[in-house]
Amino acid sequence: MNPEANLETAILGGGCFWCLEAAYQMVNGVVDVRSGYSGGDVTSPTYEQVCSGKAGHAEVVQIKFDSRIISYEDILDIFWVIHDPTTLNRQGNDVGTQYRSVIFYMNDIQKEVAKKSIKAVAKLWTDPIVTELRLFQKFYPAENYHKDYFTRNPENAYCQLIINPKLNKLRSKFRDKLITPTKL
Repeated sequence: MNPEANLETAILGGGCFWCLEAAYQMVNGVVDVRSGYSGGDVTSPTYEQVCSGKAGHAEVVQIKFDSRIISYEDILDIFWVIHDPTTLNRQGNDVGTQYRSVIFYMNDIQKEVAKKSIKAVAKLWTDPIVTELRLFQKFYPAENYHKDYFTRNPENAYCQLIINPKLNKLRSKFRDKLITPTKL
């Protein structure tokens, strides 16, 4: 039996990738979360190029998950809770196209699931959903210093003021989908 046979990939952008990475690392069934860049025109972009807005890439996370434990629908349900899908090219004080809300689908099944998810979540917001839905092309891993940023820097002001509230919201809404509290 091949354990990787049930692994799927989701590519999501919803503001700073440090926030998404920290959140999805808490989710049961997620086996790997990697920060990176997708959706732009520059090959192997650097953080500086992405932050300039000229590369066209969004900060994203590549989520590898075991579909026997957590579904793509659940991955998207969490996505809607940990970012604001109604703000164009921004999340809080993080402003620029690199912080846009975007779902990169891997196949037609993910595309249809994402369309239904967007339609359902739109009923929960008074402002329109601005999340892009795009076919996945290429993922470029972020520089190593971005990996596990929250885990390595929990006392950093950004982590305390921006990431922690998102994690608390995740804990309150999806407690049944999270790994054991001892690993949080």
